[in-house]
Amino acid sequence: MSDKQQHRRLTLQIVLAIIAALAVAILLPNVLRWTGHADWTPSVFIPISIGGEIFLRLLRMLVVPLVVTSVMSGVLGLGDIRKLGRPGFVAVAYYITTTFMAVIVGLVLVNLINPGLSIDKAERDKAQQAAIEEAAAAPTTDNKAADDKPKTAGDIVRNLVLMLFSDNLLESATHGDLLPLIVFAIVFAGVLTTMGDSVSGLTRLIRQTNEALMHLIMLIMRVAPLGIFCLVAAKFGTAIAAGEFQATLLKIGAYFITVVLGLSIHALITLPAVLWLFTRRNPYRFMLQISDALLTAFSTASSSATLPVTIERTIDNAGVSRKSVDFVVPLGSTINMDGTALYEAVAAIFIAQVLGRDLSLAQQIVVAVTATLAAIGAAGIPEAGLVTMQIVLTSVGLPTSGISTIISIDWLLDRFRTTVNVLGDAMGAAIVDKYFDPDPVPLATLPTVDSVDPAES
Repeated sequence: MSDKQQHRRLTLQIVLAIIAALAVAILLPNVLRWTGHADWTPSVFIPISIGGEIFLRLLRMLVVPLVVTSVMSGVLGLGDIRKLGRPGFVAVAYYITTTFMAVIVGLVLVNLINPGLSIDKAERDKAQQAAIEEAAAAPTTDNKAADDKPKTAGDIVRNLVLMLFSDNLLESATHGDLLPLIVFAIVFAGVLTTMGDSVSGLTRLIRQTNEALMHLIMLIMRVAPLGIFCLVAAKFGTAIAAGEFQATLLKIGAYFITVVLGLSIHALITLPAVLWLFTRRNPYRFMLQISDALLTAFSTASSSATLPVTIERTIDNAGVSRKSVDFVVPLGSTINMDGTALYEAVAAIFIAQVLGRDLSLAQQIVVAVTATLAAIGAAGIPEAGLVTMQIVLTSVGLPTSGISTIISIDWLLDRFRTTVNVLGDAMGAAIVDKYFDPDPVPLATLPTVDSVDPAES
C-alpha cells in the first residue's frame, strides 16, 4: 500500500472514529437514563477517558525531545547559521501578521453580530452583579499578586522576551516551556555548524534521533483512531450527561456561532489566500494532505500534543522540506496562536456587551494588540486561552469575572481554535520553505560527458 493510500485510509478511520464517538456520547447517556441507570454514566465513561488519556500522553511524551532534535536538525541542514536570518524573520513576520489578521476578523464579526445582546436579562444582571462584587473586592486583594499580574502591552512584551530564556533547561522541559528550548536548540546547533568535522558524530546522532522519533510517531498513529475515539467520546459524553451542555449552547449560541464563524473564515479564506499568494499552492489540497494533523488537533485540543503529527504529515504528505518544517512548525506551536487570538478578541467584546459597556474604537484597538501579544505567549495546551484572557480583559478595564459567562463552552471552542492554530503552523512552514536556500545537487547525480546520450546532442 502506497503512502498516499495509507494516509487516506488513516484519515477515513479518524473521521469515522470521531463520528462514532459523537454517537456514543449522545446515545449512551440517554440509553442509561431510559433504563433507570443514569447514575452509571460517569462510571461508564471512566475507562473510555483512560484510553484517551493514554493516547494523549503518548503524543506529549514526544514533544520535548522532538522539538529539540527537529529544530537542531533544521539548523544543521542549513550548513551556515547565517542563512537562518531571512527564513527566521519571515516566519516570525508571518505568525504575527496572520495572528493580527485573525483578531481583525473576530472584531469585525463580533461588532456585526453583537452576540452579547442575545443574553437574557437574568443572565446579564447576574454577570453585572459579579462585576460589581469583583470591583468592590479589588482593594482588598493581595497587592503583590496584583503587581505581578501583566496589565499593559509593555508588561506582556517584557514577559515574552523573558520567556525566551531559561536558567534551567531541564525545568523548562519538565514544565513544557518550549520557547527557551527552541532558543537553546537554535544557538547550540548554530555553534555545531561552525565546528566542522570535529562534531560530525554528534550531528549525525541528532539527525538519527530525529529520524527515529518520526518513525515512533508513525507507530503511534496506527492507534490514533482508537485514541481519538476515546478522547472525543469521554469529553462530549461527560458534558452531555451533566445535562448542562445543550442548555449552555442555546444560552450563548450567538457567541459560539460568532467564534466558529470567525475561525472558519480565517481557516478557509484568510490563511488559504496567504498560502496561495506566496506559494501558488492549492490551499485546500494542502489541508487534505495534513488532515490527520488537523483531526488530531481537534481531538486533543493541544497544538503541542499534535506537534509530532503535524511535522510528520507536513513533510511526508504536503512535501514541505524537512529543514523548513523542523524549524518553523515547532516555533509556530509556541508563538502562532491565530485561533486563540481571535477567540480572545471576540470573548472580550462579548463580555463587554453582556455587561452593557460600549468599548470605543481606541479600546478595541487595545484589545486587538493585547490579544495578539497574549496569544503569542499562550501555552500550546488545552484551554490555555482562559489564562491569557485575563490579560486582555484587564487591558480595557473589564472584570475577569466575565469569564464565567463563557467558561462552560470553552472546552468545545478550544478544539476549533487549536485546529486553526495547527493549520497556520503547517502553512507557515510551506510559505517559509521558499526562503531557504535550495539544497545543492550532489556531484554524483550531475551528468558527465560520458553519460550524455549521443542522440540528444
